[in-house]
Amino acid sequence: MLFLPLFFIVPKAFGQDEKKSIELKTILDNISLQYNVKFNYAEGDIKGHSIFPPPKTLPLRAKLVYIANRTNLNYKEVGEYIVIYSGDKPGKKRCAYIIDEFGYPVGNAVIQLPDNEKIVTRNDGYFELPSSFTGIIYIDHLNFEPVSINIRDFTDDCKEIVLKLEILELEELVAERYLATGISKKRDGSFTIKPKKFGILPGLIEPDVLKTMQQLPGINSIDETVSNINVRGGTHDQNLFLWNGIRLYQTGHFFGLISALNPNLANEIKIFKNGTSAFYGESVSSAVDISSHTTDIGKGNFTIGANMINIDFYTKIKASENSNFELSARRAFTDVLDFPTYSKYSKRIFQNTVVTGLDNSTDVNYKSDKEFYFYDFTGQYHQKIGSKHNLYVDVIGINNNLDFTQGTINSQTVVTEFSSLKQLTLGASANWKSQWNDNHSSEAGFYTSYYNVDGRNAAIETQQIMEQGNKILDIGFKLADSQKITEQYNLHTGYQFNEVGIKNSDNVNEPSYNRTVKEVLRTHSAIGELDYDSENKKIHSRGGVRFNYIEQFSMFYAEPRLQFNYLLAPSWQLEVLAEMKSQTASQIVELQGDFLGIEKRRWVLSNNNDIPVQRSRQISIGATFKQNGWLISLENFYKKVKGITTAGQGFQDQLELRNDIGSYTVIGSEFLVQKQFKGFYTWLSYSYNNNNYRFNAFSDRKFPSSFEINHSINTAAIYEWNNFKVALGSKWFTGRPVTLPISSELNFAAASKPEITYNFPNSNNIENFFQVNFSATYVIKATENSQLQLGISVLNIFNRKNIINRYYRISSENNGIEVVNTYALERTPNALIKFSF
Repeated sequence: MLFLPLFFIVPKAFGQDEKKSIELKTILDNISLQYNVKFNYAEGDIKGHSIFPPPKTLPLRAKLVYIANRTNLNYKEVGEYIVIYSGDKPGKKRCAYIIDEFGYPVGNAVIQLPDNEKIVTRNDGYFELPSSFTGIIYIDHLNFEPVSINIRDFTDDCKEIVLKLEILELEELVAERYLATGISKKRDGSFTIKPKKFGILPGLIEPDVLKTMQQLPGINSIDETVSNINVRGGTHDQNLFLWNGIRLYQTGHFFGLISALNPNLANEIKIFKNGTSAFYGESVSSAVDISSHTTDIGKGNFTIGANMINIDFYTKIKASENSNFELSARRAFTDVLDFPTYSKYSKRIFQNTVVTGLDNSTDVNYKSDKEFYFYDFTGQYHQKIGSKHNLYVDVIGINNNLDFTQGTINSQTVVTEFSSLKQLTLGASANWKSQWNDNHSSEAGFYTSYYNVDGRNAAIETQQIMEQGNKILDIGFKLADSQKITEQYNLHTGYQFNEVGIKNSDNVNEPSYNRTVKEVLRTHSAIGELDYDSENKKIHSRGGVRFNYIEQFSMFYAEPRLQFNYLLAPSWQLEVLAEMKSQTASQIVELQGDFLGIEKRRWVLSNNNDIPVQRSRQISIGATFKQNGWLISLENFYKKVKGITTAGQGFQDQLELRNDIGSYTVIGSEFLVQKQFKGFYTWLSYSYNNNNYRFNAFSDRKFPSSFEINHSINTAAIYEWNNFKVALGSKWFTGRPVTLPISSELNFAAASKPEITYNFPNSNNIENFFQVNFSATYVIKATENSQLQLGISVLNIFNRKNIINRYYRISSENNGIEVVNTYALERTPNALIKFSF
């Protein structure tokens, strides 16, 4: 009785299918229109064939297999035609096509066959299997969960395989292609840059992380260098820079005009302006975490390139199935060749220093009087141990070298004096990462970082020789563990130890003076952090706390961190970020002429007295809208940093020789609007900062910070078409604060020597900054595995004469007051050629 109805239903169903069968000629005509292809066949071959039409969602080649299996007709592609013909009975083809959960085809998926041969799917997700293969195939794609399928499961028709999107904790996007391809904003509040996917930005032809981050709202460089990056009004030393776990105290070549990090290296860069994870310490401003670690061994490759400043190379060597080496090196040829780029960089960085003459600021003959070059190198070894463990060993080296010779002829002989400035960074780290199972992972790491800057200034007029040194040795290790407690909660715990020693030395021959100061601090940190994701995926939050203990001060304090993201609607997200942070190492300027006036900042450690531990607190609230190619974001923030010193702010007025302790407070807003039209997109960002100091020992009144940029506007128009990319953009911001003299006359009564009497600090501003930049790149595919990249950029297209700093000094010629301006880069071209295989 139960099976009886089937005898009536099944025949009816088959009857309906037969009624819906269509002549093959009509089916081919429909396919021709759908895919814009042409069929060639003899009418007699297809006459009499009527079949049920294939589903419209099938890829073209899957439909051809479908037809061949039902009509016993053959097919082949000849030029622009698909030929259908009768002949020997075709064998059954085993094919499949891959789609995602939304029905879109998945191209470039990798199919691993039982004999280790690999097949890559077409753009329509289609692939075929040789008839001789048996066993299990593995399908993998970067953005999807891998799957395994037994070949026996393949039917006569093409098999449909659905890949599920891979869900990564803390990696959900707020916005993809943020400003440029390869830049995205995550739900944990961070910005991520993937250099290998990097598109283009105005003025940049390589994915330089330190220049790229300056395009983000709220991040500027007040003197257009990468060694003076100001995040929401902070100083450069208040940012934490990590490379594979190694803390970097030097970030620039050419004393800040070029990034010290090879752009070929990084696999992923994370930038936090606020809401930093509790695993990051030693900064009261931003954190920049640069990693070149990957979990897979990958294939070997080689890249060599050059621009108008340096030549570089990068190589990845696959030593075995479970290990590889990565090596990179870069060296300037500025001591051999003199291109226009070097001339402009040289004029910018050495102006108003000993190299160009402090008295008249005129450039000397640099071809004979100064010799400058830089180099950097990195090495990485990756070893997979079993299926759960990865070992990484990394080394890095960064060097700047300037030699400067002065000469003069007196009545008796030729007098020459030799000065030099050398800046060196060396670092090494070892990291062990274990993925015990899908819910549990752990990590252990050790690093050491060494920084040294030596300066020798020999004055030809007085025969005085001043030698200076600033050395840092930083050693640390960490333990971290991550455990998925439930589907909604993840617990992260860890411990970190750091020992930092800093040595400062000065040696002068006339008058005889010698000083050496060495300080050491050891800090222990315990970390706890909890992630939460709601079941409906609308809420993502992370709360953590970092407990710090400084041995030398017997100081214990906690730093809470918070990140909260709420999906208000499919197109709207609300974000709240908050944090408290601290740091013990900072930079100060003792004298503006230290280290030839070029690298005048030196690192010092807190002594819990006149150099306190810096402490910060920050909160921000923002919203993001994303729909139909539009991206709009607005963020408001409040930030306060205590424990700063006047020596750490680089004053060049009445506060220059004081050593007062104070704070700065910033209230600001950051806005971005971006629109994308297929390959063309454009954006505009605006930042507002109200940044004020308070030094009670100097004055009860607050006054503008030396790093205040009230208003800043960045714009860009970018077009990407196949392998061609072009970008045009502008940068405008209000001039930095400056302190003016009250009178043009010197004050002879107040001290043993004449002085300049100043107005209230930073009560005026220099002229506004405006610059237009251009860049373009083109990639030529030489073979399937090799390519040639060409690029060109022009900074400051209109050659605008921007002033980026101004101070006043006593003239040695007339005992009056003279103004000294520091100018930004003039029009500066650059070109790139890079070959990869």
